[in-house]
Amino acid sequence: MIKKVLLTPIQKFIKIESFSGILLLTATLTALLWANSSAGDLYQDILQYKVGFSIHNFELYKPLILWINDGLMAVFFFLIGLEIKREFLIGELNSAKKIAFPLLGAIGGMAFPVLFFTVLNQNPETQSGWGIPMATDIAFSLAVLKILGDRIPLSLKVFLTAFAIVDDLGAVLVIALFYSANINIMLLVAALGLLAVLYIVSFKGYYSKIVMILFGIVIWFLFLKSGIHPTLAGILLAFSVPIRQKIDTPEFLDNLTAITDKIKGAVVLKKPILSKEQLQQVDNLGEWTGKYQSPLQNLEHSLHGWVAYFIIPVFALANAGVMISSDIDLDTDLMRNIIIALVFGNSIGITSLVLIAKKAKLIEVPKDISNRQIVGVSFLAGIGFTMAIFIASLALESSPLFLDSAKIGVLIGSLISAIIGLLILNSKQTKTT
Repeated sequence: MIKKVLLTPIQKFIKIESFSGILLLTATLTALLWANSSAGDLYQDILQYKVGFSIHNFELYKPLILWINDGLMAVFFFLIGLEIKREFLIGELNSAKKIAFPLLGAIGGMAFPVLFFTVLNQNPETQSGWGIPMATDIAFSLAVLKILGDRIPLSLKVFLTAFAIVDDLGAVLVIALFYSANINIMLLVAALGLLAVLYIVSFKGYYSKIVMILFGIVIWFLFLKSGIHPTLAGILLAFSVPIRQKIDTPEFLDNLTAITDKIKGAVVLKKPILSKEQLQQVDNLGEWTGKYQSPLQNLEHSLHGWVAYFIIPVFALANAGVMISSDIDLDTDLMRNIIIALVFGNSIGITSLVLIAKKAKLIEVPKDISNRQIVGVSFLAGIGFTMAIFIASLALESSPLFLDSAKIGVLIGSLISAIIGLLILNSKQTKTT
C-alpha cells in the first residue's frame, strides 16, 4: 500500500528548493569545466553576444549575460517579493513572536560578515565588495539539509528558510541603496508613479495579470534606464499583487455544488465529448476557481518551478564560469576576505545573537532545535552562492580581476561552509534534540 503524505506549503517549498540546489551545483560545475576547457572562448563569446531589438528610433541591445542578470533575475526577485509579502502577512513572519527568532539570525548573518570583510579588507579598490558575503542561498543550504533527511526537524528547516528570506530582503535594500548607478530622477519618478497606480488598484480590489505584466515591463525598463538596478522592479512589483481571494470558501463551495449538480443533470452524449450545457458549467467552474484562488499564491506557485529549475541554474551557468589557471592573476587577499566573512562572519554572527537572545529569553526557540543545530545551520548560512555572486557582479563589474577573484572566494567559502555545517548537523549529538 502506497503511503500518501500531504505536504504543507513550507514542506513543498523546501522540497523544490532542495532539488534546485542540486541543479545549481550541476550548473556551477558545468560552468567551471566549460570556462576552463578548450571551448572556454566559446563560453565567453556566447555570454557577450548582444541580443535585443529596435523599433523606429528606439533600440535595446545588451550582452546575453546582462539579459540574464538584469532580466531573468528580475523574475527571481519578483518571486522573492511574493515570498516576503506572504511570509509577513500570513506566514512564518506575521507576528513579533514568530519573526524574532529568524530576524535575529538574519541580522547576525548580515552584520557580522560585513564587519569581518570591512575589517580585513585593506584595498580601497575592493571595499565596494563589502555586501558580497551577507546573503544566504536558500536553495543550496536547503539542499544540504536534504542530505540529512529526517534527522533534521522541520522547525529547523523553517528557521533556515525564514531567516534566509529576511536576509534576502536585507540584500535587496543594500542593492537599492549602495549598488545602483547615477540615478535619473525623472525616470525613477515615472516608474514609482506606475507602481503607485498598481498599488492603488490592487487596494481597491482590482487585479489583472495582463495589466500587471504590461506595467511590469515598462517599470523594469524605466528602472534599467534610471540607474536603479532593474531587478528591484521585480521586488516592488510583487508587493502590488493582492493576497486575498475575491470570494471566500463558503461561497466557492456553494457554487461548486451548484455547478456539479448542473453537470450531472445535463444531457450526456454517447460520445467522448461534453454537451453544450456541460461545457458552459466547466467554463463557470474555471471562472469561480480563478476568483477563489489567491492571486499571490497562484503566481508564486506558477513561478516557483521556473525560477528553481530554470532561472537560477541558468544564472549559475552564466556567472560561475571563472577561469582558474596558474597564468591568470587573482587577488588572493579579496578571495581570503570573502571566504572568512562567509564562513566565520555568518557562523559567529548568527550563533552569538541567537544564543544570547535565547539565554536572555528574548526569543522562543522551538524545543526540537538544539544549540548544536543552531551552530550547524549558522555555518550553512555561509553558503552565499546566488545572491553573493549577483552582488559581486554589481560591486566589482568594472574589474574582471576582482570580479573573478570574488566569485572564486564565494565558491570556496560556500563549499567550506556547507562541509562544516553538514559535519556539525550530522554529528551524534545533533540526532537527539
